[in-house]
Amino acid sequence: MSEGSRANRLGISMPLFAQVLALVLLSVIAAQALNLWILFHSPQSPPDVYYIEEVVTALKTRQPTPTENGQKLLVRIARASEVPPPSDRRLERFMAEEVALRMDAPSDAVRLSLRLDPRSPARQTVGLVRRVMGVRGLTHAENNFLVGSFAAALRQPDGQWLLVEPMRHGLLTPWQTRMLVWFSVTAVALAPVAYLFARRLAAPIADLAEAVERLGRDPTAPPLRLKGGPELSAVVTAFNEMQDRLRRYVQDRTAMIGAVAHDLRTPLTRLRFRVEGAPEPLRSKMTADMEQMDAMLTATMAFVRDATKTGERRRLELSSLVESIADEMHDTGADVTAETKGPVVIEGDPIALRRMVSNLLENAVKFGERARARVYAQDGAAVIEVEDDGPGVSAADSEKVFEPFFRGEPSRSRETGGAGLGLAVVRSVARAHGGDAVLENRPGGGLVARARLPI
Repeated sequence: MSEGSRANRLGISMPLFAQVLALVLLSVIAAQALNLWILFHSPQSPPDVYYIEEVVTALKTRQPTPTENGQKLLVRIARASEVPPPSDRRLERFMAEEVALRMDAPSDAVRLSLRLDPRSPARQTVGLVRRVMGVRGLTHAENNFLVGSFAAALRQPDGQWLLVEPMRHGLLTPWQTRMLVWFSVTAVALAPVAYLFARRLAAPIADLAEAVERLGRDPTAPPLRLKGGPELSAVVTAFNEMQDRLRRYVQDRTAMIGAVAHDLRTPLTRLRFRVEGAPEPLRSKMTADMEQMDAMLTATMAFVRDATKTGERRRLELSSLVESIADEMHDTGADVTAETKGPVVIEGDPIALRRMVSNLLENAVKFGERARARVYAQDGAAVIEVEDDGPGVSAADSEKVFEPFFRGEPSRSRETGGAGLGLAVVRSVARAHGGDAVLENRPGGGLVARARLPI
C-alpha cells in the first residue's frame, strides 16, 4: 500500500496548502520547545577562575602552568603592542600590586588587565566580585583570584616584558559548544518526523506521476483512483477526464478509418465487374491497380483492427520471443539470425510485440536480403536492433517511412514495396509500450532499425 493510500485510509483530506503549513508550524514549534527546554535545564559553564598564586608560579617557572579549573596558563615574551597599559581601574591595579608583592618586584614592574569576552558569563561574575570587594575592601590574601580571561606582564631586568595569559578556548566557549551539540541533536531527532510527514504529502503526487507515465505506455489503463486533498482530487478528476477523452478520440478516428476502408470495397467490387468489358491492355493495368487498392484496403482494415484490439499485458522474455520469430523465418528460407545477451524481461502485449518484431525482420529481408537481430538491455530499456545490407534511407525519409502508406521503394510494387504499413505498425506498437522506434544508416552500408521498450 502506498503512502497516499495510507493517508486516505487515515482520513487525511486537508488541502495541500494546509498540510504544508501544518508541517512547517509543527516543526518550528517542536524545535523551539525542545531547544527552550534544553536552554532552561542546561546550566551555563562557570567562569574560569585563576588564583594569583598560579599566575606567580607561571612567571617564576616560565613554563605552561596547569590550574585548578583544568585550564593552562601560557608564558612568553610579549611584543610591545601586547603589554597592558597602566590601568586606572582599582581592581586591576590591586591585582597587579598583589603579583608584584609575591614576585618581590616594584609595583610599576607589573601590569594587569582583565580581558572579558562579551560571550562569557564571567562579566556578571566579575561585576559581582567587584561589588563584594568594594563592600569589604581590597586586602592582600592567599586566595585572591582573577575571573575570566586576563593578561599579566612582568618587566624583566633587560626591559622585556614576560606575559602570562590563559590558553584560549577557540571560537566557541564550552557552554556554546554544548548548546550547539544539543541543537544538532534536536535537528537530527526531528528530521525523521519531518521526513515522514513530507513523504506522506509527496506520495499522492508521486502516484499521479506514475499514472501519467503508465498512460503513455498503455492508453487503455484503468482510471486513477487516488484520493486526497481538494487540490489533488481536482487534478485526478481532470486527468481521468482527459484520459477518457483521448481514448474516445482515438477510438472514433480509428473506427472512422475502418469504416471508410470497408465502404470502399463496394465500389471497388463494382469496378471489377465493369472492367471485364475493357480492352485487354487497358484491362490488365486496371486490374493491377484494383488489386493494389484491394491490398491497401485489406492492410488498412487489419491495421485498424489491431490498433483497436489491445491484448492483455504480461511479463515476457523478449530475447526468447525474437529468437523464436527468427528461427521460424529461417526455416522458411529467409536469411535471418538473432543474437541475444541474456534474458531481457519486460511487461507488454505478446501479440503486438510479435507483430512488431516480425515486421522489423521482414522489412530487413525484403529490402536488405538478410536480417541480423540483437536484443540487449541498456539504461533501463530493452533494445531490439535489426541490421540489413540494403540501400538504407535518405535523411529526409528517415521519419516519413514510419507514416502509414509511405513507401521509400520507388517502384511502388506491391511485391517489393508492400502496402507501406509495416514500419507504421512497428512505431505504433513501440510507442504504445512507452518506447519508440528509429532508423539509422550504417556507416558501412545498410540500415539498422532500433526499437526501445521500457523494462
